[in-house]
Amino acid sequence: RHCYGFIQRMNLQTRAGFLKYSREITLDPNTANTQLLLCEGNRKVTLMEQEQSYSDHPDRFTDYYQVLSRESLTGRCYWEVEWRGGAVYVAVAYKNISRAGSSYECVFGFNNKSWALRCDTDSYILFYNKVQTSLSGPRSSRVGVYLDHRAGILSFYSISEIMTLLHRVQTTFTQPLYAGVDYGATADLVKLK
Repeated sequence: RHCYGFIQRMNLQTRAGFLKYSREITLDPNTANTQLLLCEGNRKVTLMEQEQSYSDHPDRFTDYYQVLSRESLTGRCYWEVEWRGGAVYVAVAYKNISRAGSSYECVFGFNNKSWALRCDTDSYILFYNKVQTSLSGPRSSRVGVYLDHRAGILSFYSISEIMTLLHRVQTTFTQPLYAGVDYGATADLVKLK
């Protein structure tokens, strides 16, 4: 019982300790699927009905509504994503995730090169290598992501008045990671500083 109480206290945190690790993250237009509109300094992404006029690029996701950050993430990093509309996948991926075609090798969370948290109005689901894990936690339109690359820690948080841990991944990261967003009506990388 003492251990359970400790875990519960660790799960509910203020944001102040994380904000010192906040990173300015922008989305890379060269990776954006052509149905995705980037705006507000490439910090906001919206799924559009009409294709956008991006030039051809080998880094572009051709079949899935996905985009990666311009910045690689190493060390300790923290960022937040605010979303509205349809479900959104908040992801991290290695740069060598496949981009062209419709195979699972291209989809966030469906291979061993990416992790993705699916956020919807009534559920959170973590995806990694085609395995999905349903998560409990307070519903919020804002999710925090904390990465400690060297320690192999990736944590997802529900952000409201308090910070609630949704899931923590413990692994060994073999390359720098990139922040990613998939689908959804609109998602913003929140400016924290």
